[in-house]
Amino acid sequence: MKFKAAILTEINKPLTIGEIQLDGELKFGQVLVKIYQSGICGAQLQEISGYKGNQKFLPHLLGHEGSGVVVEIGPGVSKVTKGDKVVMHWRKGSGIEAEFPSYIFERKKMSSGKVTTLSEYSVVSENRLTKVPSNTPDDLCALLGCGITTALGTINNEAQVKFGESVMIIGCGGVGLNLIQGAKLASANPIIAVDIVAQKENLVLSVGASEYIDNSKDKFTEKIGNRVLDVIIDTTGNIKIIQESLKFLSNSGRYILVGQPKPSEDMIISNAYQLFDGNGKSLRATQGGQTEPDIDIPRYVNLYNAGILDVKKIVTHVFELDDINLAFDLLRTGNAGRILINTNKK
Repeated sequence: MKFKAAILTEINKPLTIGEIQLDGELKFGQVLVKIYQSGICGAQLQEISGYKGNQKFLPHLLGHEGSGVVVEIGPGVSKVTKGDKVVMHWRKGSGIEAEFPSYIFERKKMSSGKVTTLSEYSVVSENRLTKVPSNTPDDLCALLGCGITTALGTINNEAQVKFGESVMIIGCGGVGLNLIQGAKLASANPIIAVDIVAQKENLVLSVGASEYIDNSKDKFTEKIGNRVLDVIIDTTGNIKIIQESLKFLSNSGRYILVGQPKPSEDMIISNAYQLFDGNGKSLRATQGGQTEPDIDIPRYVNLYNAGILDVKKIVTHVFELDDINLAFDLLRTGNAGRILINTNKK
């Protein structure tokens, strides 16, 4: 079986759109999925730049949030069956942790991740799949793989936002927009959004922010002034921004790092003694909002079906798989929310 895929063949180079094929039969715990849509985000940009320690494993496939349907199941698989609509996610759920799959690319064996989504088909570990109702929209499924689940988990599990607490979200891409939406669901007030793209203001306000600061025009530290904030969430991984914003935490404030700094970057906390003020401040990095896919994804599907969770505003651009490099070029500019990639036509 041969199919099209976007393949990282060289660091800091455009992805190769090539043809790959399965390397034999499915192994214990593996599932073959036909993919319909995939999201892209900063994690793939880090892989393309070699920041994930992946230089030794080229070529390989990318993508960790997707929507698809099960085509075939390997030995031992019981969580899903042929024909099931599934969310493809990087957080481990229930089921078998299968071994890494392999494919054939340019007549050579190529190993890949336990979930990848930027191809027409993918061999996925059973525990990276969650079944959803067949009428669940593809764009929702793709975002449930990471963008929505990371954001809502960060708000609910990591920051534990309480009614009326103040929240500042730095970086309003796909995850940032969902963080704003999550903060609104938690009845936070005010919800301050910070980005460097003036054109995002209307979008950011429409998903629930009460204030937008264009940091390319107005320095956010001056706009915040002497206010203190209960929760600050950074999606940029920008060390300077993180250091500057830490001082605005309230005496029981929680600072959550979603965006990852570049490897080997150091962060200095000015006047670190202030972390001990009041009840003590906290600074922590999140791993996908501590999402439990089997529990959380069905809850979020219910929110969507009730008209409470918005996806249409979050997805700002859709590209075809052949145009994946144009999609990543747009992502790098910061002028987008969540970008989706169509991988198969229904």
